[in-house]
Amino acid sequence: MGGTVTTGQSVSVPEEPAVTGGMHRSFQVILGGRRRRYLKVRWKFVLALTFALMWLGCSLWISLPWIAGLATMISLVPAIIVVTLLAFLPGLIIAFLIAGLTLDRQPALTVSSPTQPVTVVIAARNEEASIAETVRHLADQDYAGPLHVLLADNGSTDATVEVARATAGESELELDVVSERTPGKSHALNRGLAAVTTDLVVTVDADTLLHRSAVRLLVARLESSPSDVEAVAGCVLVRNSRNSFWTRLQEWDYFLGIASVKRMQGLFQSTLVAQGAFSLYRADAVRNAGGWPDAIGEDIVLTWELLRNGARVYFEPLAVAFTDAPEKVTGLARQRSRWARGMVEGLRTVPPWRQQHSPARLLTTIDLAIPLLDAAYVFLWIPGIVLACFGFFWIVGPMTLAVVPLTLAVYAMLYHYQRRHVFKPLGLHMRRNLVGLLVFVLIYQLFMSIFSVVGYTQEFTRRNRRWK
Repeated sequence: MGGTVTTGQSVSVPEEPAVTGGMHRSFQVILGGRRRRYLKVRWKFVLALTFALMWLGCSLWISLPWIAGLATMISLVPAIIVVTLLAFLPGLIIAFLIAGLTLDRQPALTVSSPTQPVTVVIAARNEEASIAETVRHLADQDYAGPLHVLLADNGSTDATVEVARATAGESELELDVVSERTPGKSHALNRGLAAVTTDLVVTVDADTLLHRSAVRLLVARLESSPSDVEAVAGCVLVRNSRNSFWTRLQEWDYFLGIASVKRMQGLFQSTLVAQGAFSLYRADAVRNAGGWPDAIGEDIVLTWELLRNGARVYFEPLAVAFTDAPEKVTGLARQRSRWARGMVEGLRTVPPWRQQHSPARLLTTIDLAIPLLDAAYVFLWIPGIVLACFGFFWIVGPMTLAVVPLTLAVYAMLYHYQRRHVFKPLGLHMRRNLVGLLVFVLIYQLFMSIFSVVGYTQEFTRRNRRWK
């Protein structure tokens, strides 16, 4: 399951009550003859946090025998730390996620066909094989306003520039090229930003294909939002899911895991990553934040700088793009290690206590705990599972296993949402990938935690950085 691009398909946005002033207001509307109340975002945040804390309280009470038994072997304080890392913190995070997804109601677009001029910046280095298809999908956008494409070439030694120009000419798409010799994606993006003259800028990776209505829906979401919204992240899915076992797993990760987190963060107007693969920004906001930093996670650090400056960052699930996922385990390991390093860079540059909005502070604080959870998964969960197989339930106990049905509940909720409110309106098709789903649910996190721990180690030891 997952999605394929259906080109030439116009999008019918799901009918939702119109929101005046974005998500800041609490209001009532008549929908299908029924009165429905929409809460202010801060109340949704309070409700989600209350539910998560209630779950934590129940967990504490139920797990007392587990802590007592483990304390007889390793003493009380280490036992509390182990149970906190394996059960309390994961359960708290997942409970908050479930509450957020339950409360999420995407407001309708008050502007359905925007016409503001938009510049699309593609940072590329040796992308001859993929750039043509990316340009063709940009040329096929149903955006009603002026759409200008800017290729920021980062010292390509192949025919990336020539292929992009030729494809744009065939498609009658306005495309210019700027060159940046300093290696690094951030340098290429900043060189492109310097040449942007429009108020809005979209970044697209050179191997990413946009659904026909992707740009229109991103801009429509921004124009339908409060004035302090300065970025909107698109929904990125996997397009090469049939190429290998590893891409089949990543299809579910993008479709369920990453999308669920972004939906929850978007509900609280604090999407933590407006990913460079496909996101919309107000150009001046990016300039005021200093542009894309010279970092592995340049999009993470930029987003957190925007949030620190008081901006809000939204997520638009209907603005869909399809990207190539790593096909080999070595490529996947490098990618996830980079993501882990990028998160640490973000925490170092903009720590949680410097965020202006409460949701952003909490969400970045959760990221502060992620390295500990990954380490606990590798060094505690896996040995605990091995011991449990031999009948020793010292580390993996009932509260640890209780996180599993919570996780499945999140996946079930998001699968229903994606199928009904994203794929169906966009005319996309669900693929059969049951084996990938089972492996994703059962052991995928094992690999991700190992790769992330490697990334944390590389960051703390200041290993050399690389774009890909």
